[in-house]
Amino acid sequence: MEFGLFVAIVVVLFILSGIKVVNQYERGVVLTLGRFTGIRNPGLRVVVPIFQTIRKVDVRSTPIDVPKQEVITRDNVTVGIDAVVYFRVVNAEKAVLETVNYAYATSQFAQAALRDVAGNAELDELLSKREEMSTQIKQIVDSETDKWGIDVENVKLQNIELPQDMKRAMAKQAEAEREKRAKIIAAEGEQLSAAKLGEAADIIAQHPIALQLRNLQVLNEIAVEKNSTIVFPAQFLDTVKSVKDFVAKEQ
Repeated sequence: MEFGLFVAIVVVLFILSGIKVVNQYERGVVLTLGRFTGIRNPGLRVVVPIFQTIRKVDVRSTPIDVPKQEVITRDNVTVGIDAVVYFRVVNAEKAVLETVNYAYATSQFAQAALRDVAGNAELDELLSKREEMSTQIKQIVDSETDKWGIDVENVKLQNIELPQDMKRAMAKQAEAEREKRAKIIAAEGEQLSAAKLGEAADIIAQHPIALQLRNLQVLNEIAVEKNSTIVFPAQFLDTVKSVKDFVAKEQ
């Protein structure tokens, strides 16, 4: 009786070992006696113990870090660059059968592509064209990992570390550029000011009374400041006379 109970327990455990649950974000790759025999979709799935094995593959978008790479750019500057790669398994069969570890293999290809792309670019291009560099790396890695059923969704360059002497040189360059722009803006302002003064001089030459009215306006502005002493220029009397003559002429 005890032997029969033992056998029953073994049979139940044997059957239960063949019941597998495949989550919604997974696909099950089934091997029968070592040969691929199908893909199991999410849900409760049954395999034959001993004869069949199932390997679950995560098909969600997966990020992997690309370790910092020491790269010498085309203009002989040594920089440290790291990145992140986002990929997704689109063919679970290839991901299991074509490579031992598809995540590790994708990371290695990304490292090699990062070194190649960054090494063929100058430092200024590397700093100002990150998106273009990322796109080139993505295309290279995507073409190589397609045979493994991997779709590379995106590649992002993260940190670009520069030598200290290069940082100081770039800071000096940026400061010189700002000073250059400031001088150009000041010169443009002087040019516009001179042009406006020339236009004003032409108008005053055609209408001499305008200069006299300007003198009165300046005196009015001085009076607003409540100064205790106001010095009238010698031409002030001529100004008053000119204004009176102008008003009389207009009347």
